[in-house]
Amino acid sequence: MQLTDMLTITSIKVPLDATNKDDAIKEMVDLLASQKMLRDRNDALDAVTRREAVRSTGVGHGFAIPHAKTKAVDKLRLAIGKTKTPMDFDSIDALPVTIIVLLLSPADQTGPHIQAIARISRLMTDQQARDALWKSQSPQEILELITAHQNKAPR
Repeated sequence: MQLTDMLTITSIKVPLDATNKDDAIKEMVDLLASQKMLRDRNDALDAVTRREAVRSTGVGHGFAIPHAKTKAVDKLRLAIGKTKTPMDFDSIDALPVTIIVLLLSPADQTGPHIQAIARISRLMTDQQARDALWKSQSPQEILELITAHQNKAPR
């Protein structure tokens, strides 16, 4: 499974309109809903919000990975957003977030959910990929970057 198996150009938004964590999560859920990728937008938003309340998904290096398992999706769904300006996300390193990767998984797919988070984490720990993502100006650039990164990464 590759990130590009779950990602389309229409599920990437540059820049996000949101200026805070809650609005950013809502905007990204709405992005998937607008693409008819969700069975139930409210259920998806509620699942992500509940998960975020347990512990922030601001994972450091300017990345956040809000995620949840929910009946709102029939398969793994991914959306990526880049903020206009870095925003507070209660990150573990206390640094603001620029890249937000939303992952929604069916409740019964724990293995694929963990694999997807691992692939996203691999992307964010690559300094060259992070720098390129921060400089990206369009959904196309982000998609090309992720494609190039996964093609060079071990499977």
